[in-house]
Amino acid sequence: MICMNFILEPNWSFKKGGAVLKEKTLEKNGSRRTFLKGALVAVAATGIASTVFSSKEKETKSKVRWGMIIDLQRCTGCGACIIACKNENNVPDGFVWASKMNRTVGKFPNVRYEYISTLCNHCEKAPCIKGCPSQAMHKGAGDITMHDHTKCIGCRYCVISCPYNVPTPNDRKPHKSWRDNKSLISGVTSSPAEVTRKVKGNVIPYYNSAIEKTYAGIRPKGVVEKCHFCSHRVKEGELPYCVESCPSSARIFGDLNDPNSNVNQILGKYRSWRLKEHLGTEPKVFYVRSFNAGNYKKTMGSV
Repeated sequence: MICMNFILEPNWSFKKGGAVLKEKTLEKNGSRRTFLKGALVAVAATGIASTVFSSKEKETKSKVRWGMIIDLQRCTGCGACIIACKNENNVPDGFVWASKMNRTVGKFPNVRYEYISTLCNHCEKAPCIKGCPSQAMHKGAGDITMHDHTKCIGCRYCVISCPYNVPTPNDRKPHKSWRDNKSLISGVTSSPAEVTRKVKGNVIPYYNSAIEKTYAGIRPKGVVEKCHFCSHRVKEGELPYCVESCPSSARIFGDLNDPNSNVNQILGKYRSWRLKEHLGTEPKVFYVRSFNAGNYKKTMGSV
């Protein structure tokens, strides 16, 4: 039998696993009833703590984390994502939110062309956010790395901090070519500015006002801009426009926290990799498979 010569004080510390009794709460000269009473209180407290922590864990796990997969076997290098992004987000000339890396490898006739489509990686541990002194770079809904142009002071710390060269500074008034009032042939052709006025555009004739739901329609001079996963579309339950415009369905978008999402199913099927993973930024843009243009003479082998 266990000797009941102790009083268990209701003093305990809370940890993630529940309530943990402090060693110094044991004192001599107590009754069995007091001991049991204290033990029951401790058990009840443990249950309450476990419920609180489990609910917090569920809340964290249920939080949406948007991510994207680019299937390089499907990608044809057509550049539709680049053009679609420009139109959807009113991106100025000379700027690219959706971009590419390409190179030619080998020597003729054994030449291989490599093409990797890129965009903002919306890193889990985004260096641009850590380097921003005004909190203009921040995490928005769905863990999307967002930028608030009203808070941006144009210091370019985000440009320096980003290892992917994603944030682009506006050094001049955007869409300069569309602000030009000079026509190519006077009295015959319309000037760029006149075309915009006739179609009732805002600076540019193809202006998309939908972006204003979550981002600046046209970013002013002196601030930076970058991809935001078309947050204005995602907010409405639509896919980013680069995903929707890809003719070969090479881009797959979804919730990384949902085990049943298409992105997680594909990540579970194929080995993936991310750009500059060794830096520990934890990008949320993944690449799977690779285009293999190599060939060989058809054969059945030999014995």
